[in-house]
Amino acid sequence: MTRNRFIKICGVLGVSIPLQASLSSCEKEDIDTPNFSGKVLIIGAGAGGLSSGYLLQQQGIEFEILEASSNYGGRMKINTDFADFPIPLGAEWLHSDTNVFQKMVNDSAIEVKVNTVGYNSETDTNGHWKDGELTVGELDDSDIKFINYSWFNFFEEYILPSIIDHISYNTIVQSIDYSGEQVLVHTQNGQHTADKVIVSVPLKILQDGDISFEPTLPQDKVDAIEDTLVWGGFKAFIEFSEKFYDTQIDVEISPASDGEKLYYDAAYGQNTSKHILGLFAVGKPAMDYIALSENELKDFMLSELDEIYPNQASPNYVKHISQNWNNEPFIKGGYMTSHADWRTVRELGKSVADKIYFAGGAYTDGEDWVAVHTIAQSAKDAVQEIIN
Repeated sequence: MTRNRFIKICGVLGVSIPLQASLSSCEKEDIDTPNFSGKVLIIGAGAGGLSSGYLLQQQGIEFEILEASSNYGGRMKINTDFADFPIPLGAEWLHSDTNVFQKMVNDSAIEVKVNTVGYNSETDTNGHWKDGELTVGELDDSDIKFINYSWFNFFEEYILPSIIDHISYNTIVQSIDYSGEQVLVHTQNGQHTADKVIVSVPLKILQDGDISFEPTLPQDKVDAIEDTLVWGGFKAFIEFSEKFYDTQIDVEISPASDGEKLYYDAAYGQNTSKHILGLFAVGKPAMDYIALSENELKDFMLSELDEIYPNQASPNYVKHISQNWNNEPFIKGGYMTSHADWRTVRELGKSVADKIYFAGGAYTDGEDWVAVHTIAQSAKDAVQEIIN
């Protein structure tokens, strides 16, 4: 069963996704008393790594986060210069209900306040672009947008403060040796030793062999890593002097397994007077953009939009920015295809030898993947397994 199919069935049956329900059990008071007192190394300071460190910190367990880049956040990256609200260059929407914020903070003593807005099916419009024709209808979308805020801001405000001193930047992990009693993690800067390791790097990093394992990971794990498609990822944001577009414009991709492409009102619900249209493309559709220069990209996007909305885009163009995730050296792409087999995803999320654990968008229990709240759940699962 694919992720898309699973979520669709849950919606039709009126059933909540099990992973969201399991996250609700992640209350600070409910986590088992740790039966583990060693040190944990976390590789990667994206949503999975930060969530893992935060939960370990709550349990009083020694840990260190090794981050290859010079900053935390991974694909939650934002731009604060382009507009008067944060521009999410990566993770943008909340694919769950807002109760998930409190569950991720995992402490009833902390009151979480995050302003969000949902789409309105009565007033918002969805354009569907297929074979040169635009069909406009009501927008039926349960996703939620942040208001002058982002996933990056949430982690920076609620998750990061208690763990920021545990992050080592510009530390590129090259190999993990778990053959002995302790795990040896070799980096470009030296060697680290721990009792357990949580791997929270993008799947593409493992596919490209940027981190080697000794002994080699189990064959089922290796097969799952090698056989899973990671979509390329691209986003762009265009400011216009006038708003001429629908709330969302989904571009039909055939076959659907090739990827996804969406133009959308990025300023929706924000406290702004700016008109900013976002472009989200993953899979094969992303390839149309990532090789272009900035001027070529501008002309290509405006040409597309002038075809959808005749001669509306070019006259109103102000400026644009873009984010090519394929070119990020420690990310190398978008995310795992939405059409992956849940059994393969479950294999990706399994721990190895009671020493190597996995947390991140591709490393879940197979019920859902990629979304930030599911990444937090994968971290909770890894920590729970370690402390048991």
